[in-house]
Amino acid sequence: MPSLDYSKAADLTETLERRLADSLDPDFTVSRRAVLGGLGLAGGAVLTGLGRADGDPHAGSHEDSSHGKFGTVGEYRNLDFDPHDFLTQFNTGRGEQANVPQDIYEENGRTVREFEFTAVDTTVTVAPGIEFPAWAYNGQVPGPTLRVVEGDLIRLKFSNFGRHAHTVHPHLRNLNPRMDGVPTNGPGVIDTDESFTYEWIAQPAGSHFYHCHSLPLKEHIHRGLYGSIIVDPDPERVADRPEEYCEFHSSQITDELRESLVAEAKTRNHEYPENDAVNEMVMVMNGFDTNFDGDNEVYAVNTRAFAYGVGQTDGNGNWQAGETKHPIQIDKTKRQRVYLLNIIEFDPINSFHTHSQFFDYYDHGTTLTPTLKNVDTVMQSQAQRGIIELDYSTHESGLYMFHAHQSEFAELGWMSFFEVV
Repeated sequence: MPSLDYSKAADLTETLERRLADSLDPDFTVSRRAVLGGLGLAGGAVLTGLGRADGDPHAGSHEDSSHGKFGTVGEYRNLDFDPHDFLTQFNTGRGEQANVPQDIYEENGRTVREFEFTAVDTTVTVAPGIEFPAWAYNGQVPGPTLRVVEGDLIRLKFSNFGRHAHTVHPHLRNLNPRMDGVPTNGPGVIDTDESFTYEWIAQPAGSHFYHCHSLPLKEHIHRGLYGSIIVDPDPERVADRPEEYCEFHSSQITDELRESLVAEAKTRNHEYPENDAVNEMVMVMNGFDTNFDGDNEVYAVNTRAFAYGVGQTDGNGNWQAGETKHPIQIDKTKRQRVYLLNIIEFDPINSFHTHSQFFDYYDHGTTLTPTLKNVDTVMQSQAQRGIIELDYSTHESGLYMFHAHQSEFAELGWMSFFEVV
């Protein structure tokens, strides 16, 4: 049987969403403590069971905060960012995303992947009816996901059209201090209407990220200036230096292990056909301090609270046209890979937990052998990232929950479902 009934799962998503949105509306001066107080102890049922939703419009009332109850709320109306599209939206230099000018070409014997970023002030929708004043790369939070191959040159043309000075700092092995994207090096901060071109060699292979490094740092990150860089391993380099991609010393590398590592590298490299057999997703765990009191009131994966919750469905993976929130559909015949990044501010730890399934985890994604095997929960500190690999091939079709295992994060938006079909 599926892990949860569809209608109950829809009730859960919508009640949590409604209570969160109603607690924040009409003004955004409410504190996180007040939001959680409005939710009562209902979040306990997120982890332990479900009660029937009653649809009571008086969100936050005593009745609504009874244990185990969850209700419903409407769809997102702002469609300028789709977290479902973002999940699989990789920019490799071949023009995959209209708002990210990009190119790929050869220069001095090296592949160059060129991207154009523009910092702007904008607003993003973090829950139905709840907008957040953001600073964003190319108008979106998270910023565009860049995908390159180990050894490529990443050329990033950055222009700042925001009201504040910004930079782009990469979490890569960068050998040139001028390209570090910090106030003290190279061009320093890029002021309004100024531009600078960053160049980085893509190394090491793994799941990495970039962010603005202007001061005050926590505000520039929290406002939305961050995104993912995925560096695919080069199978030829893996064959030459296998010891750099596993926990074994070079003297312990056998021909069988070398072949295994190269085969794994091909599944991670988007230029190899072996990669087609894997369903890959990017999840950026983020939060939003809507009243700027130093605590987050809304939590999410890919910005929108409960975006991967449950709406109306026919139970066969078909969602009503126009719906903006629904589970992540999983083809159980394919291997599932999640590039996971924690960029949350104001909370030192975030986490990822799956119901009814265990997974392998590759910390930072810099190795081709897992650093944790057969676990159902991982924690990430701020800026930590990794790769999760899941297999639902033996599971029955249906809904399987995943969420942060800080219960209050789940109550405040970071709760989702996979729909295995």
